Amino acid sequence: MHTAEKTIFANMCMVYDNNGRVLVQKRVKSDWSGIAFPGGHVEKDEPFTDAVIREVFEETGLTISIPQLCGVKDWFREDGTRYVVHLYKTNQFHGILTPSHEGEVFWVNRKDLSKMELASGMESTLKIFLDEKLSEQFVYKKDGEWLEILK
Repeated sequence: MHTAEKTIFANMCMVYDNNGRVLVQKRVKSDWSGIAFPGGHVEKDEPFTDAVIREVFEETGLTISIPQLCGVKDWFREDGTRYVVHLYKTNQFHGILTPSHEGEVFWVNRKDLSKMELASGMESTLKIFLDEKLSEQFVYKKDGEWLEILK
């Protein structure tokens, strides 16, 4: 039985404050544009938590601490590679909000997110961040259509 598979690890973090606001990024990349939370790839030999702290800093200028793993999103790419995104959240941060080449970053009321032009798949991913009973979003393709399972 062969259990190894090619995998790419990434992360995403919902940074929130005590006023009901969340930090969002208006992504400009054409392959995944729209409103999302900051995050990115885990580098070789990098611990997952260090990666999310680094990515949030690179994309927002904020240094986060105590990121809590709240879920995972994964799918298989066309080449068979499993793409795994660790989902974190924290309200511990400091620094000066600064945009990056990934896009503009700004605070919005969490309740207003559903009215915004979210990046593909973010509407479902938000459920993992906001519902403590959910911890996984598995996305798969069946008969040419992308479907998902939330658990």
